[in-house]
Amino acid sequence: MTAVCPADDQCARRARPLRECAPRAHRVRWRRCSAHRTRSLRRRPAPGGERGAATAEFALALPAVVTVLVAVLLVASASLTQVRVADAARAGARAVALGEIESDVRSLAVAIAGDSAEIGIGRAGEFVEVTVARPVPGPLGWIDVTARAQAVARPEPGS
Repeated sequence: MTAVCPADDQCARRARPLRECAPRAHRVRWRRCSAHRTRSLRRRPAPGGERGAATAEFALALPAVVTVLVAVLLVASASLTQVRVADAARAGARAVALGEIESDVRSLAVAIAGDSAEIGIGRAGEFVEVTVARPVPGPLGWIDVTARAQAVARPEPGS
């Protein structure tokens, strides 16, 4: 059986027989003349089209993602420092309330908050007050960020 290219009347002279597609035998594909061949399945970029657009979008998005990641890590570092300072102040106030000597309270607070912590111990009326301050480590230290905490406790009777 012979068929002609349906696209043009001039192709009738160069008509080629029909052949079946290999994967699907029920489909029939025209074999067209060289003037009307279908393009290959490989996609060719249009001139001045979107070639490299994904790379450009990735190059624009990557610095934003890295900036957000660094910001999250800096906030996490500052939060951790604040929690450590608050724990040191609380432990120091509890130790003073139980009657520990001042040098032991300072060493306890420095052990919890870190070596660069400044510890202040005082009395406010019938209460003891411990204040702990420590600079936030890392890049936030360049802008002079300090974590501070204060804890107050009532001294135990007989201490």
